[in-house]
Amino acid sequence: MTRIGIIGLGFMGRTHYEAYQKIPDAQVVMVADQDARRAAGDLSGGWGNLNTGAITQLPMDRIRGVTNFQQLIDDPQVDLIDICTPTPGHVEATLAALASGKHVICEKPLAISSADARRIAEAAAKARGLFMPAMCVRFWPQWEWLKRAVDEGSYGAVRSAVFRRLGSMPAGWFKEGKLSGGAVFDLHVHDTDFIYHLFGKPAGVFSRGYSKTSGEIDHLITQYLFDAGPLVSAEGGWCMADGFPFAMKYVVNFDRATADYDSSRAEKPLIVYSNGKSQAIEIPGTDGYVGELRYFLECIRTNTRPRRVTAQDAVISLQILEAEKKSVESARVEVL
Repeated sequence: MTRIGIIGLGFMGRTHYEAYQKIPDAQVVMVADQDARRAAGDLSGGWGNLNTGAITQLPMDRIRGVTNFQQLIDDPQVDLIDICTPTPGHVEATLAALASGKHVICEKPLAISSADARRIAEAAAKARGLFMPAMCVRFWPQWEWLKRAVDEGSYGAVRSAVFRRLGSMPAGWFKEGKLSGGAVFDLHVHDTDFIYHLFGKPAGVFSRGYSKTSGEIDHLITQYLFDAGPLVSAEGGWCMADGFPFAMKYVVNFDRATADYDSSRAEKPLIVYSNGKSQAIEIPGTDGYVGELRYFLECIRTNTRPRRVTAQDAVISLQILEAEKKSVESARVEVL
């Protein structure tokens, strides 16, 4: 049994708690949140853009709650520290958690800058415990399918790929761009990271975008430039009108097929078109949150450093995002 302590009980903390309930031999024994009400287990009034994190009350007869995260880090009953604070708190909490020698997972983005993410990566490389950044899309079933299709050449080479991740402005601290980094760092990071996961680091990027609410980039479209690769672009933003449903999508055109994924199509989210026919791809499994946490727990069980996503991956993804932001500001291609 791996005993887990969660730091931060907002949308991600609630989502991770629910995911652990679906994983055998995972037990949340402690939580920390600077809000005393949340630390006492009352999670009512929360927000989220997916059908997760709906829990409103933790079973505090089985969980200890504190308002000081260092108490959780120091508690000998905790084996794995799961950091789900707002992004500005990631560096301090993660470095403290790594120094404890325990296993640590931290939500995305690892930091607002690649320099801060590198500090975490360097600490993780020296730590006694294992570390993994939480990049749930790499573990989303339909996105895992795409990774396999690309790597195995199931439909031939990829000619083009378009990714979209759009929604309305989330509530709370996200509206403060200096805290969240705007949609480019908090939302669009998923697609930038997955594109890097699929095709490697691009040679450069060309981005156009604008700010609407946060003071940082809230909507952008990026073309990722590969010297000898497919045409790849991604659109991300949280500037849609209130009530616009969140959705993540991709259309990937191979030599012999086109894959179309749309999370808003509940019954047939992934369809492959080939030889004049369409086929809905049924993929067993659950969401990416359960997938990533199950994977990390297996790494802990076998004492194996995570390979599907690493601290260095998080650093490189942030470097690409920084180039995208710079491209928006310069209106030029930024070389990586």
